[in-house]
Amino acid sequence: MSSKSLPYSKKDVHYDNAKFRHRSFVKMISQSLHTSNVKHHCMSCSTGKFLFLIMIFGVAYLMLTHTSPANSVTGGFVKGSKNNSVEHITGGGIRFGNFLRKPPRLPPQLPPDEKGNGNLVHERRKLNSDPKWIARQQDVKKAFIHAWSGYKKYAMGYDELMPVSKHGVDGLGGLGATVVDALDTAMIMSAEEVVSEAGLWIEAHLSNRINQTGQVNLFETTIRVLGGLLSAYHLSSVEKGMDSTHKGPKPVVYLETAKILADRLLSGFTSSPTAIPFGDVVLRDPSAHPAPDGRSSTSEVSSLQLEFNYLSSVSGDPKYSVEAMKVLEHMKTLPKVEGLVPIFINPSTGEFSGENIRLGSRGDSYYEYLLKVWLQKNQESNVTYLYDMYEEAMKGVRHLLVRKSIPTGLVFVGELPYGSEGSFSPKMDHLVCFLPGTLALGATKGITKKKAMTDSVINFEDLKNLKLAEDLAKTCFEMYSVTSTGLAPEIAYFHTEEFSEGGLDGGNKSSEYVNDIIIKPADRHNLLRPETVESLFVLYRITEDPKYREWGWQIFEAFEKYTRIDTGGYSSLDDVTAIPPHKRDKMETFFLGETLKYLYLLFGDSSVLPLDKFVFNTEAHPIPVEGTTKRG
Repeated sequence: MSSKSLPYSKKDVHYDNAKFRHRSFVKMISQSLHTSNVKHHCMSCSTGKFLFLIMIFGVAYLMLTHTSPANSVTGGFVKGSKNNSVEHITGGGIRFGNFLRKPPRLPPQLPPDEKGNGNLVHERRKLNSDPKWIARQQDVKKAFIHAWSGYKKYAMGYDELMPVSKHGVDGLGGLGATVVDALDTAMIMSAEEVVSEAGLWIEAHLSNRINQTGQVNLFETTIRVLGGLLSAYHLSSVEKGMDSTHKGPKPVVYLETAKILADRLLSGFTSSPTAIPFGDVVLRDPSAHPAPDGRSSTSEVSSLQLEFNYLSSVSGDPKYSVEAMKVLEHMKTLPKVEGLVPIFINPSTGEFSGENIRLGSRGDSYYEYLLKVWLQKNQESNVTYLYDMYEEAMKGVRHLLVRKSIPTGLVFVGELPYGSEGSFSPKMDHLVCFLPGTLALGATKGITKKKAMTDSVINFEDLKNLKLAEDLAKTCFEMYSVTSTGLAPEIAYFHTEEFSEGGLDGGNKSSEYVNDIIIKPADRHNLLRPETVESLFVLYRITEDPKYREWGWQIFEAFEKYTRIDTGGYSSLDDVTAIPPHKRDKMETFFLGETLKYLYLLFGDSSVLPLDKFVFNTEAHPIPVEGTTKRG
């Protein structure tokens, strides 16, 4: 570890963590004068009275002319200098006000819907109706239809398409995973033919497939198939504007199929001797057993709750939620390292296994679901422990895992392969790029940063997390732009004072960060992953900064240029640093279910699927927050 001070680590802001409260101008002036001896001395003579009046007018002038507009905090905190210290959260004009008040407060801002703020409303409407972004959103829809056309032509009913060799493959148990994963994307895009084709296939085939299928992974089947069915049910029964043509089967078909699947997946929970479920389920029996080494991935067992909770809500049967929530309730009791947990857990003992701590594979969505299940439950008091676990974990991330690269200082999240007492690894999976979106969502709970500050529902801890979110999103984007293809590798390493490997850059010599990011030969593949565009979508919704749209468009263009297969579909790549890159001949289901969905939403109207009323499961299937939408 470097001896230099590190961002987000040991420095702390001395603040009482209360919500920010507005203080009136008059109260600040009167309090300042009341506590000062100057008042008594100056008022004793006419000259003193004159000086007193000058001081009053001077202070009033300074306060009125130096109070920045609504974007003043953004100017100093989000877009500020290269100094990453969270103490620098205010713009220049606010410093005098801070002299008069302790603890420091954020400047008041008018909410967008109040009088006097018509320009902000106008600007937002202008962004949402900008012909450029409308056209780009339609380009994403065309890409989705092209991806579906290849799948329908060569792989209908299989889990995944191999677009180069033009056939299908069952790598996820044979439940037609691409069909279910893509369905709610088609509904959101109003891709009517795809909605009809996917929906009718589900109605005709999926129940039989479930009854006949052998072993499946509990986690993958839950997030892709169960999540996809439940989201399709909600969008077709409640959010009917998403599927205005009502093509495909009746919504109840999706719900009943989800119940058939979930009833069999429950054996993963009920077969285990502890609250931690077995990872493999045999659907046709149904039965379940642990993985060959006896361990389950921490992220997998803790990323089932959004789906099972929602199924209990709409079916009226609590058994699904009860089993899933037992996992998180148990994990609350286990020892952690500043909120961070190892990536393996043993369902036979209920204890963590090993010391490897990371936010990439096998660790990632544990942290995501701590926050999202709490949000799904509408921040109810009986699940406050989840948010407490999330907050503690994010402090642990900032303290133990966040570093800066050299020479240009990209902020990244590394790993602790041997626990907190072992050496630090500057390795960052592309999967970690979910974190900027989660941090931003946790900071404002889904509303815009502007509204959160206006309503005084954001504190210094939230602002630190939001700043880290923006810094990490920048790093995730540069993992794309640093390569020859403009597409990110599966894994990157970062050049630090302790770690360096020459000759392993991304190939784009014009990138400012070409010497910061190291890409090893075995890590150069791209699987069409969604995590970066997911975070760009969330950060755009929350900060309203158009740069996130521009970054998303650059990524989409790279996908179009290098992964599109003319005969239909898109392909993963072997090496993002090579031109032309060799195709891996695989279109993952999440390219339709997540990547293209998030890009479409990023370029569209922010009122669609608002983040304070929906949570997206870890496969991008939107699930309503309890109590914010009516049931179907």
